[in-house]
Amino acid sequence: MKFVDEATIDVIAGRGGHGSASFRREKFIPKGGPDGGDGGRGGSVIAVADRNINTLIDFRYQRKHAAGNGENGRGSAMYGASGKDLTIRVPVGTVFYNVETGEEMHDLAVHNQSCVIAKGGRGGLGNLHFKSSVNRAPRQFTKGTPGEEFRIRMELKVLADVGLLGMPNAGKSTLIRQISNARPKVADYPFTTLHPNLGVVRTSPNHSFVVADIPGLIEGAADGAGLGHQFLRHLSRTHILLHLVDVSSPDPDEDPIPMAVQEMQAIENELELYDAELAQKPRWLVLNKLDMTQDPEAVKNQFIEASGWQGPVYAISALTGANVEPLVWDLQKAVDAAHQALHPEDTPTDADAVEIDPRFDPSRSDGDL
Repeated sequence: MKFVDEATIDVIAGRGGHGSASFRREKFIPKGGPDGGDGGRGGSVIAVADRNINTLIDFRYQRKHAAGNGENGRGSAMYGASGKDLTIRVPVGTVFYNVETGEEMHDLAVHNQSCVIAKGGRGGLGNLHFKSSVNRAPRQFTKGTPGEEFRIRMELKVLADVGLLGMPNAGKSTLIRQISNARPKVADYPFTTLHPNLGVVRTSPNHSFVVADIPGLIEGAADGAGLGHQFLRHLSRTHILLHLVDVSSPDPDEDPIPMAVQEMQAIENELELYDAELAQKPRWLVLNKLDMTQDPEAVKNQFIEASGWQGPVYAISALTGANVEPLVWDLQKAVDAAHQALHPEDTPTDADAVEIDPRFDPSRSDGDL
């Protein structure tokens, strides 16, 4: 199925029914009085987050979503039926924006969370409401109000704890295949990954975190080069960014460090251009493809010295699984700490402490636990 993470739709809530101006007329009752009923309310457009849906592709083909109108009131104090609500199901992580104002309207980040996108109009009042001691035969009634109508832009931001960032062919897809059961396409040419992939990394029966494999960036993405910034929105919900850098070189006589440092700085620049807040997220440096270098430790030290990197740094081989295990456990601890900071009421017990699962073997090709 094609992955679509952005769509624009028109939502139209139902109009409320008009009130009725009616009088009771029955045989032998010459002065029956008013009996006009109210109009029914219009239906609303409601969105519900569904974890079984993972793309917005359906909304690319069905752009107009309208709820039912309320029925008009009738005589004999009969109220009009309410319009039928329209429920649309969207992936978890969908954000709704008002196209005209650019304002964020709703953010559905939890399964079965719902929101009213467009509220139905109110039904009008029948003349039954206007009778009084001085107005025995009221002919007044009110009309129903129109429902809300919006043009909505929907954005899907995947829910992941850790986001993989880097140039094309930095090894992001290979790493996610190594540590999870996700199976993104891997090849030796740029832009193998064309849409985000999610993988669940399980470190123990009670501990896991979700990793997002984002299509690679290149220098000039802000101007539309490569895939541009199209998928960077999916990193906005992550707690940690793993910045993968390829420190290998096909030519043994060529020093790969200057090119690797230049690529890292280009990615940093693109992050700043896209969203300064995203660029401030905790970012760990992962030097990949060390199995293709002569002296991995020397390459690591040279890169740190040349780049001036001050944060956490890991030297791994995503292909062979070398040094991947310490990275996974440090990520699990950092993700648990981030969750604890967001939800302090969920205090873990000693039984919840992170312990290394002996079944975890990063050297296996499937990364299964």
